Amino acid sequence: MTFLLALLAAAPSLSTHAERSGFTETGRFAEVEALCAAFPKAFPGKVRCDRFGVTPLGRPMLALVASADGVLTPEVAAKKGRPVLFLQGGIHAGEIDGKDAGFWLLRDVLEGRVAPGALAKVTLVFVPVFNVDGHERFGPNQRPNQVGPKEMGWRVTSQNLNLNRDYAKAEAPEMQAMLRLLQRWDPILSADLHVTDGAKFQHDVSITFEPSTHGPEGLRALGVSLRDVLFTRLEAKAHLPVNFYPSFNKEDDPASGFAYGWPPPRFSNAYWAAHNRFGLLVETHSWKDYRTRVTATYDVCLGLLELAATNGPAWLSAAKAADAADARRAGEDVVLLWEPTKTSRLIDFKGYAYTREPSTISSQPWVKYDETKPETWRVPYFDELKPSLTVKAPRGGWVIPPPHAAWVADKLALHGVVFSRLPKERKAVAVERFRLSEPKFRATPYEGRLTVTARDGVWAPVDLDLPAGSLFVPAAQARLLFALHLLEPASPESFLAWGFFNAHLEQKEYLEDYLTEAFARELLQDAGVRADFEARLKNPDFAKDPSARLRFFSSRHPSADPQLNVVPVYRVGSPL
Repeated sequence: MTFLLALLAAAPSLSTHAERSGFTETGRFAEVEALCAAFPKAFPGKVRCDRFGVTPLGRPMLALVASADGVLTPEVAAKKGRPVLFLQGGIHAGEIDGKDAGFWLLRDVLEGRVAPGALAKVTLVFVPVFNVDGHERFGPNQRPNQVGPKEMGWRVTSQNLNLNRDYAKAEAPEMQAMLRLLQRWDPILSADLHVTDGAKFQHDVSITFEPSTHGPEGLRALGVSLRDVLFTRLEAKAHLPVNFYPSFNKEDDPASGFAYGWPPPRFSNAYWAAHNRFGLLVETHSWKDYRTRVTATYDVCLGLLELAATNGPAWLSAAKAADAADARRAGEDVVLLWEPTKTSRLIDFKGYAYTREPSTISSQPWVKYDETKPETWRVPYFDELKPSLTVKAPRGGWVIPPPHAAWVADKLALHGVVFSRLPKERKAVAVERFRLSEPKFRATPYEGRLTVTARDGVWAPVDLDLPAGSLFVPAAQARLLFALHLLEPASPESFLAWGFFNAHLEQKEYLEDYLTEAFARELLQDAGVRADFEARLKNPDFAKDPSARLRFFSSRHPSADPQLNVVPVYRVGSPL
């Protein structure tokens, strides 16, 4: 007994600054580094502290791995068929509840206070802070619409990138490190821990995830069960969870209600769901105090750990079946994006009394809440979904020739998309080529990129010489869904949409206007060209745009670039 007391006294403290401050403050990243080193010392053989990346400012990116029976590497977990639960804090470093909740939960589980036996059935991977540089941009005024802690980090990285818009394009060094970590561990469930913005209401946490409303049938049914059991447990602890992000359909009008929205996979939860795994977004409510929010996050993560210990093997089996089914979908129509229909139902939502009146400052409606008067709102909820983007998977796959093959290969590897390289040149291969008719660029940059809308392009057959080293991405693979997101031009997550191919949409050689004028008069002697031109003139935008009118003719000149507006990603009808 004396030895045990001495050992405990010598052990480093595993409590957080948040706990010691009564949850009025949160610690700096130095505390994360200290705790990451302290946990393995306190629980030898049960915890690892892994450095999985480095930020642009040279700070380490850290993950704690916990298992009661020493399953502490991805290789051992895969060999044993061990379910992996992934908890991610601080992607938006001002929303830091997940960091303090995760350390608290990890200590309690390892000390046997909660979830007894869970870590013998589940390996827990916990990233306390994803956006480390943003975390250290520390200050008291970072989130004025959030109650505590006193000081916190910043939303974006030192490169001013929002990591929760970067999953698909994978541009930030931090994201590249995170995706390698995810691919190595392949967690069956990944939970991204956030804090909301927005209105004042009584609900303290929202949890949205897929597959549950759509996606592979087997996983979807398990997702509904996971959601229902988790919500029952949270409600038993006096939480008020909702299963949608509580943002009003009309920003300044609570009576407009809510919609169930599912984002594209630039976002964390949609990203992992697109890999046939459970992707969760946990959002505590910003107007609750820090202790309340951290406690809610703790209880959500505890519930996920307990459910993973019970249901993890069934989840893994369903994910494996979904992967196999996707590998058989070549040539089929595949839904990439969903949106709510116009059908709604009324729900009860626990809010507060409010007034909505014209503002003399902004001239728009101003909503004022009275938190002393709880009330139940009866509002519309749009939760019926329909496909908003469906594409047909190629029968063979895609091919990407040099010079883009090298960087595309790096991106595909980050996402776990399978590909191969052609060992030698292939002549006159039958492919489909996508050409945009009128690329539409976003007026201002988004996440540092000038994005492109490409839904007005067309595929057309052509014979193409493929150099050695060209990439072949087969459609017959488990990651078909994500390959479609990245390679199909219509997808808002595609390399084209994110602007990686913008140089191919720029005209580099020009026919002078005075030469085009002369050439146009020659072309108009052709009845077909004249009919096409007259038809285009019926479009007012075209008719009043001199440049567009001249391009109609210059694009038909022998000097016109045949590769202009051609996306350098080609579809093939059979494997190469």
